Amino acid sequence: MLSPIRCISPSIPIPPCDIEPWRSWPCPPSRSVGFPSTVPFPSPCLGFGAPLNGAGDVILVNGDIGRHGIAIMAVREGLEFESAIESDCAPLNGIVGMLIASGIKIRCMRDLTRGGLASALVEIAEVSRLQIQIEQVNIPVREDVKGACEILGFDPLYVANEGKLIAIVPAEDADTVFAALRAHPQGRDAALIGHVTRDPDHFVQMRTGLGGRRVVDWLTGDQLPRIC
Repeated sequence: MLSPIRCISPSIPIPPCDIEPWRSWPCPPSRSVGFPSTVPFPSPCLGFGAPLNGAGDVILVNGDIGRHGIAIMAVREGLEFESAIESDCAPLNGIVGMLIASGIKIRCMRDLTRGGLASALVEIAEVSRLQIQIEQVNIPVREDVKGACEILGFDPLYVANEGKLIAIVPAEDADTVFAALRAHPQGRDAALIGHVTRDPDHFVQMRTGLGGRRVVDWLTGDQLPRIC
């Protein structure tokens, strides 16, 4: 999870866990820092100065998804799997600080807590009014997590994480960001999972492992009991 931080300007205390904290902040959603909510740029708070404008921007995730939600479900419900699934719970301030300090142009950053990867991407697509396209085969999901999701009927795209984030960066900086993430202990399994395009139908679309296409939308109901 992300540690509490303060915006540089204006000085706004950021809570460590809130479903949509920007609703009570002076910054509207399109200009809020949003930890753990969305971070559409430009932002008066962190001032990266790299507007989210689509047309080829790429999306990277810092590691495998779904572990935390499945680990919590296993403990709560007394489930046992062939291998122990441990939570990915970890502070993200270190890896975020590393990316900021590197001077890389960051369009947007978002942690993947409640609602998982899918909900974060849908939120970004709706706020930015851009389309997001992701590749299922590129999304890192451990085999034990994938198997648990199949048994329980869950979609790992919507399973909560507590140590994962996505970063949207210009395509020309993708290799630099990828190498920086892989060099960090919390980004060893980083992957480039998709890209952003301009489209009036600003939704999230995933190309499946079989080559078909699927619209990724908001989850109806809760796959798992609330974690935070």
